[in-house]
Amino acid sequence: MRKGSCCMFTSGVAGAVLLIMGISLFVSGLFQTLIHNKLKREITLTEDSKIFATWKNPPPPVYMEFFIFNVTNPDKFLKGEAKPHLTTMGPYTYREYRPKHNVSFVYNGTKVAAYTAKIFVFEPEKSVGDPNVDLVTTVNIPAVAVMNRIKGAGFWVSSGISMYMGSIGTTMFMTHTVQELLWGFKDPLLSRLKTIKPDTDEYFGLMLHVSLRSDAYLWILLQIFCRSIHMRFEKEVELKGIPAYRFTPPRDVLASGENNPENKGFCLTPKKCLDDGVLDVSVCRKGAPVVVSFPHFHLGDEKYAKAIDGISPVHEHHQTFLDLNPTMGVPVRAMKRAQINIHLERMTGFPLTRNLNSTIFPILFLNESVVIDDASAARIQKLLLIVTLVSHFPLILVALGVILLLVSIILAIHFYQNKVIANTQNTLNTIATA
Repeated sequence: MRKGSCCMFTSGVAGAVLLIMGISLFVSGLFQTLIHNKLKREITLTEDSKIFATWKNPPPPVYMEFFIFNVTNPDKFLKGEAKPHLTTMGPYTYREYRPKHNVSFVYNGTKVAAYTAKIFVFEPEKSVGDPNVDLVTTVNIPAVAVMNRIKGAGFWVSSGISMYMGSIGTTMFMTHTVQELLWGFKDPLLSRLKTIKPDTDEYFGLMLHVSLRSDAYLWILLQIFCRSIHMRFEKEVELKGIPAYRFTPPRDVLASGENNPENKGFCLTPKKCLDDGVLDVSVCRKGAPVVVSFPHFHLGDEKYAKAIDGISPVHEHHQTFLDLNPTMGVPVRAMKRAQINIHLERMTGFPLTRNLNSTIFPILFLNESVVIDDASAARIQKLLLIVTLVSHFPLILVALGVILLLVSIILAIHFYQNKVIANTQNTLNTIATA
């Protein structure tokens, strides 16, 4: 009896102490503060932080995939007999390396400065063909850029330039290798213009000079869009055992100024503003009539996709998104997708354009992707496990306290039951003896 009463008393006291401690820790938020400070030390960019080496030379592979649109009926399109028919060539995949050089901490270590060089290495096993061999027919962008630059100079100037272009064999469409289209080639028209205007760059390439909580907004800079865009929470996902929130651009991010007043400032020619889903970036493309969008005009006005054979937007394949772990704010996967288009229209003085209606003509789309590597995923899983265990420690104390109190109550019930039985037995023995 003495042993049982001792266990009852000990479990009761221990249970009460654990219950009080657990509730106190939970209410005070002490462990949550400790976890926050621990995570802050882990992810803060300092020279002695664990994340510094990863930031300086990122281990997860970044891939840039290019999908080129090949025009199969350029003559019929130019004659106004058919809308353009495009076939997709790709992916042509490049591994992107981003080592940081000249890293220095400034402003008393509160900011870091670095030079990031981008190096692209072709990945044949992840590609459909050889970019040095495969030919693609697309809009003659240098020619269209030249015509667009001088279209306001008057009929006679435009006609003179048009005849000059015809004399050197310039047409509205060109055929080059994928390598030349992406990384540059010497254009004959630009070379001739360079003799007249020395600051003209005679090389053209689409990638030449390119530096490439759930209710919150995320802002990212899309350099190909010449602007930042915001992203909103879409859904919860999981990758390599790591839970994440998926953020993706909403439909209004590239909506016209008519449908989203915040975008009115992006249209510099009010009478020629484009509709939803496309953005004129000619201002930051040396006057070339470049229009950017999401691939296959995803999130855009359906008229743009309907004007081209071979274009069909699919949300899962053409969306831009970022998957972030909500606990640590660490990106685990990202897909940055964009499409380059050329705005073709009839221009006075250029007979080549006489049959053209206003058309947003797709040239290519790209997908810059990164997925967390297995080693980094394992480290994050370990940290998340520690965070889960530590954050639940006060609740564990409360649970243990409740269990010990229940044990104490059960022991007390058994103790008093045994005591009653013992007293009854003693009374019966006394009566029998008497």
